[in-house]
Amino acid sequence: MSLPRGIDLALAGLAAACSGVAHPVEPAPLPPRPRVLRVAACQLSAAGDLERGLAAVDRALARAAAQGADLACFPETCLFGWLNPAAHRLADPVPGTTSERLGELARRHGLMFAIGLAEREDGRLFDSALLIDRDGRVLLRHRKVNVLTELMEPPYTPGPGASASVADTRLGRIGLLICADTFLDETVAELAAGRPELVLVPYGWAAPEDDWPDHGESLQAWVAHTARRTGAPVVGVDATGEIRHGPWKGFLFGGQSVACDAAGSLLGVLADREPEMRVFEIALDRAPADRTP
Repeated sequence: MSLPRGIDLALAGLAAACSGVAHPVEPAPLPPRPRVLRVAACQLSAAGDLERGLAAVDRALARAAAQGADLACFPETCLFGWLNPAAHRLADPVPGTTSERLGELARRHGLMFAIGLAEREDGRLFDSALLIDRDGRVLLRHRKVNVLTELMEPPYTPGPGASASVADTRLGRIGLLICADTFLDETVAELAAGRPELVLVPYGWAAPEDDWPDHGESLQAWVAHTARRTGAPVVGVDATGEIRHGPWKGFLFGGQSVACDAAGSLLGVLADREPEMRVFEIALDRAPADRTP
């Protein structure tokens, strides 16, 4: 049976159109990475006890997430405490149980964060910092270079440097240092060569009680100096509480965590010797063309 000519021609045209090569549909462009980050400085006491330390991190992340933070930063070795020789026995490798539990906290709160912790590998103890994504993956590990070997026996093992201590993340290009690493021009220069858009520094800034609160001014100066040398904003997060071991036993961590912009201008300082969590809006000033691929 033949179709009427008009219908026949219409169907033929439709078939010809359907048999043509389809133009590919361009995928929707990915949203640009944020140029302003809300960074939570989580200044807390280094408990010296893993369970108490993890509970404190959990509480701080909950507050940071509730305030709309994109990213959080914690102090140096804030789970066992700086210079705690028990970490030679209690710390574990990365990846390991502790880093997995920290990853669980990141997933629970949907928040990327940097944290200082003791890390043990092949009989050596490292003063390390991790950057953990909101899905629990470890994005970056930095091992402290300037470990002040005279303060603990046996001491922390120095890390290899900072040439690999920058990671490209969904929030931008982020670098890690730890406390006294900021004193070493070569180490800071290695980090700066990686073109970070933001630098996070877990600190354990301590001094005798009589030196506080004035000792916090030197922390502000070093954070600002590091920002100028790296050309990136820096958030340096100090602990609170007391050193319980070694020749600095009785010294106090002074808090006074610091945020500076890329020019080294002060954005804010946290409480003196008291726990506090504060969210800073940090502009990522480095132009996209300056980013390392």
